[in-house]
Amino acid sequence: MKKFSGLLLLEDGTAWDAIGFGKEGFGIGELCFNTSMTGYQEIISDPSYAEQIITFTFPHIGNVGTNSDDNESRNPMATGIITRAKPTEPSNWRNELSFDLWLGRNNITGIYGIDTRALTRRIRELGAPKAIIHFNKNGDHNVKFLRQELANWPGIQGRDLTSKVNLINELKKKNKKNLSNNSAKVLVFDFGTKLNIMNSLKNHKIEVQTISGHSTFDEIMASKPHGILLSNGPGDPAATNKFTNKVLKKLVRDTSIPIFGICLGHQLLGLALGAKTEKMNHGHHGANHPVLDLRTGRVEITSMNHGFAINTESLPQNIFESHVSLFDGSNCGIEHKDKDIFSVQYHPEASPGPHDSLYLFSKFVKMVMKYKNNERKKIS
Repeated sequence: MKKFSGLLLLEDGTAWDAIGFGKEGFGIGELCFNTSMTGYQEIISDPSYAEQIITFTFPHIGNVGTNSDDNESRNPMATGIITRAKPTEPSNWRNELSFDLWLGRNNITGIYGIDTRALTRRIRELGAPKAIIHFNKNGDHNVKFLRQELANWPGIQGRDLTSKVNLINELKKKNKKNLSNNSAKVLVFDFGTKLNIMNSLKNHKIEVQTISGHSTFDEIMASKPHGILLSNGPGDPAATNKFTNKVLKKLVRDTSIPIFGICLGHQLLGLALGAKTEKMNHGHHGANHPVLDLRTGRVEITSMNHGFAINTESLPQNIFESHVSLFDGSNCGIEHKDKDIFSVQYHPEASPGPHDSLYLFSKFVKMVMKYKNNERKKIS
């Protein structure tokens, strides 16, 4: 009998033979599928994928290799990769390291040779199941041990994972820039910030400072920010909300500082404003998700990566829904009726694209500059 070097086990008991690549060993996590046609490196290095196994529906993975410029974090936190075909050898002038070697260096296990269409259907049926993948060159799989590890894994629901992906020390090194003393300052709550969020802010020539998600109201106000951004990140927003709710509520209630939330930051802002979040069946993962702006009727093609969403029916009266998914009608944006506070479920910084929603950073910076100018008038 032929031995396969790769193996996938799902929590429903099914097993899929495969061929392994990347790091030998096993990876355990919530199984999802990503429909992006480009940007596999940016996707895998997105900190929001902590404790998730990514199935790529696009067959051509590895063809542009990897490079140091396209990482969204220094230490990718995805626990596994599944592809239909064997990752191709790189053929791109920007390549620095093959995809296989890059995965190995980042301690990520991969498997290929699986019918990803059939697997995607299974994910939709089961609702983002728990899964484990194993790579052993000799094809030796201790299935009993692997199934026990899978059974012991607690899953993502009910867990805060933001502490696993804190990027503050990494980002501080990149934030040093020669800016005027009169530059506006934005504090970024770091729940697992994608580096292109930082780049998108700094492109507007403002000072950007990252802070812990556990920061207190007094610590925040001592920094005298002109704006606050709540970053993306992994895990269940209801769990992270346990330590962010109090300070976010106070910032909304007692200040007029502009606030912009992205992905997990969107969910945490919604919870602080009085809304509720819920686990989605299989989430949204991809760079081709159409979103409708309910105010303008404009459709944006967006990049998404989330398994939880704000329950629209739970929105309080002073908050209106600004964007919805054209795939399933789920909430994709909210805005405060009386304050410069808004957030979106998708990733306007993209990386990978598209760039339809980059304007949201300009919108936020305009709010920041208005607040800064008003504060200056009060002093004078």
